[in-house]
Amino acid sequence: MIRAAFIGVATVALICPQLLADQVALKNGDRLTGTIVDSDGKTLTMKSAFAGEVKIQWDAIQEITSDQPVYVSAKGGEVLVGKVTTTDGKFSIQTASSGAVTVSKEVVQSVRSKEQQASYDAEIERLRHPRLLDSWGGVVDTGLAIARGNTETFTYNLSAKAARTTAKDKVSVYALSLYSRNSAAGTAVTTASLVNGGTRYDFNVSEKYFAFGQLDLLHDRFQELDLRVAPAGGMGIHAIKTASTILDLNAGGGLNKEFFTSGLSRASGEALLGEAYSHKFSKVTTLNQSLQFFPNLTNTGEFRSLFSLGIVTQLTKVLSWQVSFANLYLSNPPVGVKTTDVIMTTGLRFTFGKSL
Repeated sequence: MIRAAFIGVATVALICPQLLADQVALKNGDRLTGTIVDSDGKTLTMKSAFAGEVKIQWDAIQEITSDQPVYVSAKGGEVLVGKVTTTDGKFSIQTASSGAVTVSKEVVQSVRSKEQQASYDAEIERLRHPRLLDSWGGVVDTGLAIARGNTETFTYNLSAKAARTTAKDKVSVYALSLYSRNSAAGTAVTTASLVNGGTRYDFNVSEKYFAFGQLDLLHDRFQELDLRVAPAGGMGIHAIKTASTILDLNAGGGLNKEFFTSGLSRASGEALLGEAYSHKFSKVTTLNQSLQFFPNLTNTGEFRSLFSLGIVTQLTKVLSWQVSFANLYLSNPPVGVKTTDVIMTTGLRFTFGKSL
């Protein structure tokens, strides 16, 4: 009697988990039992007590039976919640409000457990209303050259860019530092000393048009420029926006306040014409180029421009090799100072957060 009762309890213990679990039947006749985690319409993830998480090709599935309510998303955007059974290749979802609703397997975009759906909804809400510290990504570029012997040289460049991009707007900050020193016969001479930085805000007025505001700061010792403060703003258009190519055109106006080593200071109004271009040649190589042209509205005929060009080749997930070129032009520098500064750097790039 006791032995029979023990066998009965053991049998129920073995059978009940199978009865209460989700089941997936494959086209080859195999059947898997466990808990449905989620599906993206290409694969289905199922958690088994003995095999852990198992990924199953969506096309290989013949039938699905869920013991607990799941969230089924169709291509039309409708989300159905309920226990699922499969008949003749169609999903029957037993909903609380509409009863049994039948959809074909082909229109199912996703299947999620209650926990996975809650995580998905929270992520969507976060993308729609991101916090200030969300969605940031950036890069740090660095290069170093040292020579010792009859002539000693030291050249170092460091730049960083960071951006927070959402569906509505983009916040960017950037900084660049370049320093170079040569030494011969015991005499050291600084040959380059430049610091540049700023920030920019872009707001998408529509899918095609955007408004922007920016602030650029520059110190260039050998242009005898102690500080330039240049706020600007305007409107732009996403002329090209594909997976591999982006071209933005923008126009606007701003102010330019300059303080020179000689004691000269001047202020002027400026127009702004600009473009920014990016193209992915492959999964690992990207070209970035930008040009900003500032005609002087106070002293007509004078102008300045900023041109940059860079190629980045990804080596690992966080490490890349970069080559960059920049041209800073000022048509009316102080007497004895050249109009053009050319900067070319190369070195390692470190990536953090989301890709720019």
